[in-house]
Order: sequence, then C-alpha cells, then structure tokens
Amino acid sequence: MSLRRAFFLLTLCGLLAAAGLAALLWTGCNSVKSRYPLGGVSIGLDGEMTFLPSPSPEQLQLLTALDVISLLGWVLLPPAGLGLAGALFYRWKLKEPIALLLEGARRIQAHDLDFTIPAVSADELGQTCAAFEDMRLELLKTNRELWRQTEERKRLNAAFAHDLRNPITVLKGSVKLLRQNASDPQVLDRLERYTVRIEQYVEAMSSIQRLEQMPVRTAGVSWAVLRSELEETARLLAPALDVEVRGPDAGAVQIDHGIFLTVAENLIGNAARFARQKLEITLAPEEAALLLSVADDGPGFSPELLKSGPKPFGRTEESGGHFGMGLYGSGLLCRKHGGGLRLENRAEGGGIATASLKINGTP
Repeated sequence: MSLRRAFFLLTLCGLLAAAGLAALLWTGCNSVKSRYPLGGVSIGLDGEMTFLPSPSPEQLQLLTALDVISLLGWVLLPPAGLGLAGALFYRWKLKEPIALLLEGARRIQAHDLDFTIPAVSADELGQTCAAFEDMRLELLKTNRELWRQTEERKRLNAAFAHDLRNPITVLKGSVKLLRQNASDPQVLDRLERYTVRIEQYVEAMSSIQRLEQMPVRTAGVSWAVLRSELEETARLLAPALDVEVRGPDAGAVQIDHGIFLTVAENLIGNAARFARQKLEITLAPEEAALLLSVADDGPGFSPELLKSGPKPFGRTEESGGHFGMGLYGSGLLCRKHGGGLRLENRAEGGGIATASLKINGTP
C-alpha cells in the first residue's frame, strides 16, 4: 500500500472512530439527562399549561456538566483521532525504514559497507530502502574494484621495478666496459639491446595505464560483422595455421566494439604464437554475456599461469608455455566490460582462453 493511500485510510478511520465516540458520548449524556427533571412548561392539546418540576441546584450543576462533556466530545475527539492516526502512520509506515536509512547513512559515513538494508515494504519508503541498498552494493563494488586496482598496481610496479633491475645492471656494466675499451662492438650491441628492452618495458606500462583509463561505450554490432572480423584477424595473425571460426550469423549484440577487437587480437595473436597447426575460434552468447573462445593445439598454459592468472612481465615463455601482456591486458579489458578471462588446458592438448563481455546493458 502506498504512503498516500495508507495516510488517507488511517486519517479516515481516525475521524470515523472519533465521530463514533463523540456520538456515543453525546447519547450517553442525553440518556443520563433524561433521568432528571428539566423544568419548563408542557402545553397539552387542549391548551392547558402544566409546569414541569424544576431540577434542584445540584441536579442543575450535573445537567450543565453533561452538556459541557457532550460538547467537548465533539470538539476534542476528532483532533485526538487525527493524532492517533498520525502516530499509527508513523509507527506502521515511517519508523522502521527511517531508522534503517539513518543507520545505513551513519555506517557509510564510517566507511562501513558490510551491512544490508532489507526491503521493508513495497511503498515509496520501501523503494527508497531498495534504492539505498543498490547504492550500497555499487559503493561496495566500487571500493572492491579500487582495492583490486590498487593491489594490482602495487604488484605491477613491483614487477616493473624487479624486471628493470637486470637490464640496468647490464647497462652499468657495459658502460664500465666502454670506458675501458670503447671499440668493443659487443658492448655497443649489448647497450642497444638492453636500451630497447627498457623502452619496451616503459611502453608496456604505458599501454596498461591506457587500458585502465579506457572508457566503455556500448553500441549495437551484428554477429555477422563480429564473425567476419574474427576471420580477418585470424587470417592476418595466423596465416600459416588452419583456422576455424564458429559463431552466429543473425542478430546483433550490445558491446563496446573496440574492446572486443582488442581482446580478440590479443587472444588470437597469443594462441597463434604457440599453435602447431590449428586454431579454433568460437563466438557465442550466453545469458547476458558474449563469450569469445580461442583454442590452439600448442603446449598449453603453464600450471603457474592457470593458478594465478596472467601477469605482466612474466617469464613463462622461457618454458615454452603461453606468456603475456596480451593476456593480462585482455583480462583487464574484460573486467572493465563486466566480464572476465578464463584460461584452461584441453584434454586433447593445447590451451583455450575464454573472454566474456557483458552485453545488453551498462557494464
């Protein structure tokens, strides 16, 4: 029941109850008054006048008091009925949701989001409580995402600093050798190689920052266009492999087209590096998500990569497994789009990377 309807019904009931009590009081007072003489003159049908007995002074005081009580009933009971209706309305409709909202606001001010606002009713205040709960969940989600990004940035900075230490050490040693023998070509080659390596690290860090700051803008894209783009990307990145692309031909989907293409290029390019003969690319809708799976027949993902997920500046390529900034960036973009990245090894051999992007809604 809405607040307006509940207030109207309670007010009406309060007024009706007050009017009933006032009428009952008036009737009772008149019943008591009828037991006492009122005085006056009675005129019969024949015109004969008869003087009625007059009340005694004590009886007159009682009759006057009964008249005052009857009048006060009509004056005081309706406001009392309205006051009772207001008290009931506050207790029934306002007290609990207001207390919940005040307590929720107090806990949010204290940076405590570990609570729940229940939907106490279906009226306007109940809807307000539900909207407050949605806001709390969004704040909790945002805080967790900020915490995850902070932790990820700490780990990224630590990995970046760790991986820079080795080339910087080599550069320092090379500078010392140059001072001793400036004509050594190997020292110059080493300087050039490690300078390029540092440049690549810096570029990788910049690309990660650009991905984190990339906005998500969804628009309608047909499945046929996405499938044709996957075929073209595979043709360019894996020209020597046998590529099979599966996906819907009819209909459209609401996604960020640029994010989809970036993720697809990263997954296909990574799989093409390790595939022996074949790539299998599958595009499919699943509930409220778009799934893009890229499978290869290579050595598969390393146990460390499957356990902890892709990390920037990794070293798993040295053991022949998958590597990379591409997988790390793809996972980052998928999470920005409301999805994620899942890595698995197939029973028949090879790895499969599955990216999910939220569709038909705002990430």
